[in-house]
Amino acid sequence: MTVTPRVKEILGWYESDNPGTKASIARLLTHGALAGTGKMVVYPVDQGFEHGPARSFAANPAAYDPHYHFRLAVESGCAGYASVLGMLESGADSFAGQIPLVLKMNSANSLYPGGEDYQPNQAVTASIEDALRLGCTAIGFTIYPGSGNSFDQFEEIRDLIAEAKSVGLASIVWSYPRGGFLKSADETAVDICTYGAHMASLLGAHIIKVKLPSDHLGLPAAKKVYEDEKIEIATMAARVKHIKEATLGGRRLVIFSGGSAKGDDAVYDDVQAIADGGGDGSIIGRNIFQRPEAEAKQMLAKIMTILKG
Repeated sequence: MTVTPRVKEILGWYESDNPGTKASIARLLTHGALAGTGKMVVYPVDQGFEHGPARSFAANPAAYDPHYHFRLAVESGCAGYASVLGMLESGADSFAGQIPLVLKMNSANSLYPGGEDYQPNQAVTASIEDALRLGCTAIGFTIYPGSGNSFDQFEEIRDLIAEAKSVGLASIVWSYPRGGFLKSADETAVDICTYGAHMASLLGAHIIKVKLPSDHLGLPAAKKVYEDEKIEIATMAARVKHIKEATLGGRRLVIFSGGSAKGDDAVYDDVQAIADGGGDGSIIGRNIFQRPEAEAKQMLAKIMTILKG
């Protein structure tokens, strides 16, 4: 593991963390094709829990096998592989030490979609002990700022991050504003996505995962500030830059979701915007594993080339 000047600079952002936790962050930043650049591509596979097996894997049946995902992440040079308990347990021994692992510690499911007044939530489905037993480098956790259940989630992640830090693990927080008074368009509004990223940084996340935002402004009070202060949000790159700035002046790593299935050019355009805006990388799952293996590897290679600049 070679710690480059850029990686040392990033580790310096985390002033309160112990050497073990900093080493965990460094493992993600010094592994794979982007090692040492300060950029990362994390490969996440938690969609089976969220959307069901057929919706997730039927487009590429090889993806039903947990070993397929380990191997794809390793051979493609990803910085890390993030998944839920059962998936990691099914390959942790065969692939031990080959790639940093991230244990996704909470999940929802689409069997209970809820009605008009549903407040999104997720169940905690793993423990810090599980993460240590499986040799993980970090934990992952989803919060839903705006949901009526968000306050309980904030307390859950507060405790889990504290426990993770005490044993030298890093944390990645998926911050997805949703529920409450938010409309569908508000979930990706630039002011609301930025607010969600800021909340995650204030909760102690080392790495923050958010969706790429639209230029929509969802909160009337925020809209006035954006207009009065002439905050630049016209392009995706400008919006990425704004989100990064809102995470403690850029002192937290921000990686952006690949989102729902889309064409190759749309994926590459998104990654170019992340690179141009100073984002720290991509965390992309469905747009990889729903493609045949050869196409998936080709896409990951091009994504990493774009992020290298």
